[in-house]
Amino acid sequence: MLGALFSLCALLLPAPSAAHAETPLDLDAGGRVTDTVGALGRRRSQVEAALARLAAQHVQLYVTYVRDFSGRAAHDWADATADRNGLGPHDVLLAIATYPRQFAVSTAQDSGFRAEQLAQVASVAIAPALKEHDWAGAAIGAADGYRSVLAGQPVRAPVIVPGRSDPGGSGLLPGDRRFWIPVACGTLLLLAGLYLRGRRARGRPAPPPPDPPLVATTTPPGLARLAQPLTPLPELDAEAAAGLVATDDAVRTSAEELPFALAQLGEEAVRPFAEAVAYAREELADAFRLRQRLDDAPVRDDDFRRHALDEICSRCTSANRRLDAEAAAFDRLRDLAAHAALVLDRAEAVARSLAPRIDTAETALASVAGRCAPVALAPAEGYPAEARDRLAFAEAALAEAHAALAADEPKRAAVSVRAAEGALSQARTLATAALRHAYELDGAARRMASALVDAEAAAAVPAASGRGAELLAAARREAACERIDPRAVLRRIDEAAAALDASYPGTDPERAARARARAGRAVLAARGEVAGARDFITTHRGAVGGRARTRLAAAERHLALARPPDGSLPPRAEADAERAASLARAARKLAERDVGVYEGPADAPTRPLGGALLGGIVLAGLLPATFGGGATRGRLAARED
Repeated sequence: MLGALFSLCALLLPAPSAAHAETPLDLDAGGRVTDTVGALGRRRSQVEAALARLAAQHVQLYVTYVRDFSGRAAHDWADATADRNGLGPHDVLLAIATYPRQFAVSTAQDSGFRAEQLAQVASVAIAPALKEHDWAGAAIGAADGYRSVLAGQPVRAPVIVPGRSDPGGSGLLPGDRRFWIPVACGTLLLLAGLYLRGRRARGRPAPPPPDPPLVATTTPPGLARLAQPLTPLPELDAEAAAGLVATDDAVRTSAEELPFALAQLGEEAVRPFAEAVAYAREELADAFRLRQRLDDAPVRDDDFRRHALDEICSRCTSANRRLDAEAAAFDRLRDLAAHAALVLDRAEAVARSLAPRIDTAETALASVAGRCAPVALAPAEGYPAEARDRLAFAEAALAEAHAALAADEPKRAAVSVRAAEGALSQARTLATAALRHAYELDGAARRMASALVDAEAAAAVPAASGRGAELLAAARREAACERIDPRAVLRRIDEAAAALDASYPGTDPERAARARARAGRAVLAARGEVAGARDFITTHRGAVGGRARTRLAAAERHLALARPPDGSLPPRAEADAERAASLARAARKLAERDVGVYEGPADAPTRPLGGALLGGIVLAGLLPATFGGGATRGRLAARED
């Protein structure tokens, strides 16, 4: 009898609509929205507009609406649908089941989105809309949320517009009389059946309550689309290394173009692009920190290594996407073709100012050469000649720009002007680096006297160690030579003084004062070492690989710890500064080794052009790089073709 009652109840209730549980399905070939339940209605155009805005930032968001996920876990269903439709690394799938109000986001392992970014968009922009049955709002919130993430901005909650509770169901609303008549009849019969069944079951323990339905589920990156074969670790390692180099090049090129844009457009106009570069730098710094961690302590756990390498690739992708997203706006504002004559005049003014600056740097190096050993001069000895090479390339590019303007070819002039800007930026960097190196050698020589006084005071303490005294004696002998490396000698004097002060217990004001003075000198020395390594890598990046760049990034982190923005000297300032200097020297050594084995292309016959290739000013097609990430920084070359 109970079965008959349930059967009659089922017959009385409204028939389900044609929308039914969907196995992983084929997405609509005509667009980014697949709505099998009619969830969007008149708001479909709003969703498509939001998806188009996101697509302009090189991310394709596909949204699918079904009534339920066929009994499968939400993320399994979404991943299977993404696999079935061949979605790629720049594609994201938002799958929404309207009846249980579940959703899942499927991304590729190398999507560029981090787990916390996806979770933020899910919790702030998607789930609140689904709780109110705002099916269109969930998709709009997702698209706008991902745009905010790419721009480094906070994710905002969508404006909620409540919709139908079950668009894939019967199509009858709770207030509709046609809905309630059969429901009431069915309910009476159902209660009768439950009463009869309850009499039979009285005395038995009640079953546990069912789990509440999930409001939202989301798939973090690295777990999505596991049906795809995993990249072998050696290949993934190589991919991460290449990504670091390419992203570092993109960030440096973008940063080099900003001063020219600032001179042309002003600070307010350039601010969004400066923010994009700052965001990309932060992402890249995090990627380099992971790489340094893997290099410092190689782990045998393949899962951990894979996760770290995936995260490196993700950070690099995120940095590139942010720069790529601003590239079109940057082009519209600069509009080099339309303003080629004005930009050309400014570039020529910069070129005229550089020649005397290079001469000044060369003179400064010559002034310290008489009292410094060749090893002290070596890091910057060739910079004036390299700066002149970059300047010669810039002057040739400017002459080409003049010829293009005379021939009424503004686009060709724009390409030449951009190449000149890149060369002028590096010529200025090289001249400044040479001048700074000369000043640092001179300053280190002057600070040696006060450092020796501190070391002698530490040695005068009766409890001072013999090792410290030996180090100090060796430093004295080196300082007495006719030609020395002042920076190296100063470092050894302070090492001896530190060993002497550490050789006996207790503290006193004089020893504390000596420690503060040593920390200050260590920070100055580290700042010079880091700047020297950075300038070398920046101006030779066409040849420098990932290991040198990773060490430089680590050196910059330790230098920031040693000298915070407030200018204070933390307790570990000396140790962090020494670590920064050591890493910077290692970075410079690795970079010099890379440059030593570098061979430029055979079609770079002139020395200035070879320098431009070595500096990464021009790309493989001998046309200039510009502001942007990996997908856009070569766009001038593409336009020329």
